[in-house]
Amino acid sequence: MNPAASSDPGLAAHVALASTPGIGPARMATVLDALGTALGAITAPFALLCSLPGISRAAATAIRAASVDRGQVMLDRVAGLGGEVLLPNDSRFPKALADIPDQPMLLFALGRVALLEAPAVALVGSRDHSAYGAEVCHVVANAAARAGLVVVSGMARGLDAVAHVSALDAGGGTIGVLGNGLGVVYPAAHRSLYERVGRDGLLLTEFPPGERPHAGSFPRRNRIISGLARVTVVIEAGARSGTLITVAAALEQGREVMAVPGPITSATSVGTNRLIRDGATPLVEAADLLAQYDGLAASVCPPAEPRPPELAPDSERVFAQLAGAPVHLDVLAERLSEPAGRLLAILSGLELQGLIQHHPGHLFSRVS
Repeated sequence: MNPAASSDPGLAAHVALASTPGIGPARMATVLDALGTALGAITAPFALLCSLPGISRAAATAIRAASVDRGQVMLDRVAGLGGEVLLPNDSRFPKALADIPDQPMLLFALGRVALLEAPAVALVGSRDHSAYGAEVCHVVANAAARAGLVVVSGMARGLDAVAHVSALDAGGGTIGVLGNGLGVVYPAAHRSLYERVGRDGLLLTEFPPGERPHAGSFPRRNRIISGLARVTVVIEAGARSGTLITVAAALEQGREVMAVPGPITSATSVGTNRLIRDGATPLVEAADLLAQYDGLAASVCPPAEPRPPELAPDSERVFAQLAGAPVHLDVLAERLSEPAGRLLAILSGLELQGLIQHHPGHLFSRVS
């Protein structure tokens, strides 16, 4: 944000009004249509505000309580953090959010704002994920980033963090949508991730700087995550996972939803398997995702290494057993003393990474 913008009374009034509880997009549009500017709205006579359609006495009171000084405090704090404010009439405001229900009335941004112009995919999933989920998330985020997609997620612990880190490690872009204001690190253990995304990616929120998260802030965050992306991919989700709130928002916004299948015995795959049963597009390899974006399906991505250095120990053990001719699932289970269900989850992860092939009759081998 430049110094001139931070001392603009009109901008400060807009920020104050847009951050006023009870003033949503509909009421904001009403007062701006009638009074021209946010500054005109917060200084309008109380009776005039009450005469506007949809503006109750309580809403009129809240509008009159908004002040330029309050907005200026927020602008100064954002500027102090190195961030900026984007309004819907700003050319850099994400066009993908222009037509969603309950469009944000402003966004606070820290980092590479230009990432908002690139095609994006939302990767979401369980906080308490499995090793399979982490591997799948890494593979999909890595492939998406290398193909030029910006990876969007919610900066939460679990698969959100895996998605952000994997995209950045691949040299791509990522957007972390916050359920709190800039300057607040939540969860506290993610300080290094917060700093890295704010430097190399983009942190985005509609909440004022310094605002702590609360129960209602995460569903509001989720609609922005799905709204920014053409496709929302659910990696893992339990039967009652909060991730399904993002799915509901994506469907309401007319976005594509994809889900990664998992073992039917896995609690973290109940939600994704049900999504597929109910019509979500299954994602069984990274190419399935890229096919949703014109021109990316044919993108040339570097082939996976035969034995990637970040292969999890359990996957490494399974991969080592597939050096020769195809091996039957039951034989693998006996050799490794692993239940067939868990073994299938590990094999699915290796297959998604392009490292092994699944042949008819439950036979598996390395990709030659």
